[in-house]
Amino acid sequence: MHHTDIPTRSDIVELATAREPGSVSIILETSTNPSDTSHIRLDLKNQVKVAVEQLTAAGADRAAIAAFTKTVDDLQEDPDFLRYLSSSLALYISPGLTRYFRVPNILHSCAEVSDRFYIKPLMRALTFPQSAYVLALAQSGVRLVAVSRDLPATSIELEDVPADVAAAAGVDSIRGRGSDGRSPQGRIQGSEGQKVRMQEYAQAINKALTPVLAGSKEPLILAGAEPMTGIFRAVSSYKHLVKPEIEGNQQERSDEQLAAAARPILDELYAAELHTLCEEFGTRASNGRAVTDLGDVARAATANAVDTLFVDIDSNLPGTVDETTGVVTLAADADATNYGVIDEILRRALLSDARILAVRADDVPGGGALAATVRFPV
Repeated sequence: MHHTDIPTRSDIVELATAREPGSVSIILETSTNPSDTSHIRLDLKNQVKVAVEQLTAAGADRAAIAAFTKTVDDLQEDPDFLRYLSSSLALYISPGLTRYFRVPNILHSCAEVSDRFYIKPLMRALTFPQSAYVLALAQSGVRLVAVSRDLPATSIELEDVPADVAAAAGVDSIRGRGSDGRSPQGRIQGSEGQKVRMQEYAQAINKALTPVLAGSKEPLILAGAEPMTGIFRAVSSYKHLVKPEIEGNQQERSDEQLAAAARPILDELYAAELHTLCEEFGTRASNGRAVTDLGDVARAATANAVDTLFVDIDSNLPGTVDETTGVVTLAADADATNYGVIDEILRRALLSDARILAVRADDVPGGGALAATVRFPV
């Protein structure tokens, strides 16, 4: 089982704004298999050694290095620290801050030492958060399930929702019979009447969903069968209701089963969104509003001009970026006096409210380590 602590955007902004010499970022590829714990401990030991070597080379005093290693030792003394893991562990330690996140993305192990933290690995979890709502819908009842990458799927109570279609229409059955078995006078009968009652039920559900989903941008995925799903789709006022559905009768499925069925749909939605963004990038590039050159992107990020930034999650180039001009100076090797240039460009874009897309190399327009659409030419 994966145990995750997905960072929020505010968590990453906190790390992005921290600036202190001797800041250490350690990324570990981990596993949920208990038999891998000894290997993970060895990997952590090796990454700590790399960090200590960089701190020593940068002239850090012995007390600062001892404080760093003691922090790592204290974390490892916690029996739960390496017992409950996900696919990767991101650890951040400076003289004034210690944070760690267990993330479900597979990240390459590394150690980075600088006056700032290495935040790019965390952005993958925010790019595609794997969260949504599933509405399990049938004539016999409704259930709203919240789906999250780092928490168990849970049902959310909907207030003032009739138990079923018949209850929404104030009759004992969908056929419209009253308690005496007779058809109510003045009511539409037959298949047309059943459709009207399903529409009344769908409207009641939509009304109950409105306060629950207010302000949300999460996808809403329908789980059910026609005609109920089609009728609900026609009356829904939630603008993030998506087209793909979990088909069939879902009333017997557990919350976790619905969540499992939703995840391939989320992958499909994210792939489609990324394709659309890449097409938009091409259009904006033809109008001079997109850049792929490392230096151009760095200058745009420094000028707060980046609108959307595509970043290769695996790429890393040591060096520096001028604070004022954005001029990039690359270094032959990483050390405690430089930092990841791509990470620094990402940091500047993030702090100017750009959208960050941490993706694999093949998904970066132009084939480079990064690309950006810009708010204005730089």
